[in-house]
Amino acid sequence: MTQHISPYHAPDFYREALAKGRHRDIVGGRWEETGRIQMQLLRDAGLQPRHHLLDIGAGSLRLGCKAVPYLDPGHYWATDLSGALMRQGHASELADPARLPPHHLIEDADFSFPGVPATITHALAFAVFTHLPMNHLRRALTQIQARFPALERLLFTVFLAPDAITALGPVKQPDGVVTHDTRAPYHMLARDVSHLLSTSGFVGAAQTQRLPRGQVLFHATRA
Repeated sequence: MTQHISPYHAPDFYREALAKGRHRDIVGGRWEETGRIQMQLLRDAGLQPRHHLLDIGAGSLRLGCKAVPYLDPGHYWATDLSGALMRQGHASELADPARLPPHHLIEDADFSFPGVPATITHALAFAVFTHLPMNHLRRALTQIQARFPALERLLFTVFLAPDAITALGPVKQPDGVVTHDTRAPYHMLARDVSHLLSTSGFVGAAQTQRLPRGQVLFHATRA
């Protein structure tokens, strides 16, 4: 059996899930709880309606359905591996779809952020790098640094392992999720995340909030 870098990269994953009406389930469940947490994290980080938000790995707009009414019209942008999943969220989850132009939903498989404007001030990648090998974080950080000169705050989550030896095997996270170094869900070392931040031109640190599944939140700003 072929092992994909994450379940989301398996052929027909999105087509089959959307055909079954599972657009909420496949982004991790706990829809309302997690969406509220995401929105609160951003507001705690200073997000105001005038700001421009990039929701990286937006899925079916679990955050978007809360951020779009909060932000000034047109100030929310979303990227995801699946454009179809975002469009389903746009059709099903927004109280006022007119506040979010469809062209703000951008399919992006490699963190190139095509078409996303340089006006982005805040970016969140929630439960994205938990499902990708660490080099994807390096690429994303490098691209974010290069593409968004107005960026004030970047937030992202990862799973952490306590040390290099422990990281070689499975690690049981605080919420019971078991993570791995070479298959999804992935864990990293805190010092490796800090290294990637610094080499990409960011200053950042892990936060102390306990998040769903035992994820760890990092806040980063330009160095």
